[in-house]
Formats: sequence, structure tokens, C-alpha cells
Amino acid sequence: MDLHHHNNTINLFNLCSGLRFLGYFMILIFIALVSLTYYALVFITWGPLLFHSPSPLSFFILLLFHILLVLLIWCYSMVVINDPGSVPQNWTPLLRLEEVSATVSAAFSTTQVVEDEPNNISASSSSSNGLDLETRHGYCVKCQNGKPPRCHHCSLCNRCVLKMDHHCIWVVNCVGARNYKYFLLFLLYTFLETTLVCLAMVPSFIRFFDGGKNHSRSPGDFAVIFLASILNLAFALSLLCFVVMHISLLLSNTTSVEVHEKTKGVRWRYDIGRKNNFEQVFGSKKFLWLLPMFSKEDLDNIPALRGFEFPTHSDINV
Repeated sequence: MDLHHHNNTINLFNLCSGLRFLGYFMILIFIALVSLTYYALVFITWGPLLFHSPSPLSFFILLLFHILLVLLIWCYSMVVINDPGSVPQNWTPLLRLEEVSATVSAAFSTTQVVEDEPNNISASSSSSNGLDLETRHGYCVKCQNGKPPRCHHCSLCNRCVLKMDHHCIWVVNCVGARNYKYFLLFLLYTFLETTLVCLAMVPSFIRFFDGGKNHSRSPGDFAVIFLASILNLAFALSLLCFVVMHISLLLSNTTSVEVHEKTKGVRWRYDIGRKNNFEQVFGSKKFLWLLPMFSKEDLDNIPALRGFEFPTHSDINV
């Protein structure tokens, strides 16, 4: 019976590992969708219109389309190539001196008062400044390594990821502390781009179905326009849900994994206010908020961007 259960576990893990290779196919789908959309909007519809009868509208649509496309591809590439944050081998938490003193004092005091209840030591080992020491001392059995706070093990990547949100097969990568901003911007720009494409294709549909004989679209061109419109509409509607969901998670400083760890009616310990929550992901430099990059100052001064230490609302209030 145990052997059968063990075999099922191995097969499930192999299935998860195999799903990672599906991501490379998803990248090809992404490239194909971008190419199809570009051909439909630039070469079939608005490009010829700008060339033959220029207008401010056609120029604006093509300019906005290309700006969003560059930002979209830039953000997508950053999510794919950037490590979400991994735990160094033999990692151990570096507690501040005052944390060590508070922990030792609390443990010593507990052992003096209740010597026959050793479990109280760990219960009282949470320092007064709100840092979750029990979480800080986490350990991953699969990695055989220390586990920083908010870190989770990804079965597809077969490693622990700092502040893991989820594994995205579209980018063949995990989304974590060090690429979450890039992922959110990718979602935002993709939603705006797909929405723009859907709206820009409406005049072509009107001209084709108006019953007139003056439209110059061939059945093949219209098939491309129709397919690009349907695909972009599907992505726009689905991405709207994801954008709204991740905005909510961002403002409450919660990951997709941590949603299941929160206790109803109790304030999430990492929720330190919307402004601070936002800056823990996007940084404090406003001119970089919409770009997939960080200033050196933010990387040095905001520990959450590195993925190892996160303040709690107790830290901010004290």
C-alpha cells in the first residue's frame, strides 16, 4: 500500500515537472498571437489607411499600439529572464541584535517560570516588534535548506522561491519577489494592448458588414482580422479579471499563495498600508513605476525587493 502511494507521488511530481516544458510552447503561442495581431492591425487595417489617407486618428492608434507593444514585450522578457528570487544554499536568518536579545530573554524567562512546558518557549519567541521568528526559522524538507519568510517551494521549478506568488507557464518561470513588478506591468500592458486592438478593429467590421461593395478587404484579410479580434477580445476579458485580482493582492500585500494563509477577521501581518504595500513591489521612484526596472536606491533601501525581509504592521505602528 505504501509502495503504491509512493509511486503515485513520483508520477504526480513527474507530471508537474513535465508541465514546465509546456511553457516553452506557450511562449511560441505568445509570439504567434503578437505576430498575428501586428499583421492584422498594421499591415491590413490602419497601416494602409495612414499611408493612403493620413489622419490624426490613424497616427494616434498606430503610435499607441507600438508604444504598448514595446512595453509589453519588454515586461514579458523581464519576467521570463529574471530570477524570481532563490534561497542561497545553507541559508540561515540574520537576526538583528535586538531581536536576538528579545528572543533569548523571552525564552529564558519562560523556562524560569514554566520549566515543564517547553512548548511555551517557541510560543513566546515572537519578538515585540512584530517579526515572525517562527516563520523566519522555516525549513524546506525538499530543498534541505532554510526557508525565509513568505518563501514557498515550487514543485515545477523544484526549488524554493522568495515571496512566491505562483508559477506561470506563459513565462516558463515563477513569479516572486524579484519579478512580481514585471509580471504586473506585463498584465497591465497586455490588457491595454488587447483592448486597443479590439476597439481599433471595430471600423473594419462595420465596413465589411455594412452591405456596401466599396470595401477592399479580401476574405483572407477579413479572416485574419476576425481571428485577431476574437483572440484579443478573449485575452482582454480574461486579463481584466487577473488585473483586478492582482491589484487587490498588491494593495493588501498578499500573494496568491498567502490568500489561503490569511485568517478571516484578522489583519494580515504584512499589510502595512496601501502606499507602503505598493512601494514594496514598485519601489518609491514614481518615474519608474510604469517601467520594468528599479533604482539602485530602492534596491538598497527596500529589503522586500530582495525577498528576504518584510516588515509587518507592528513594525510600522511601533
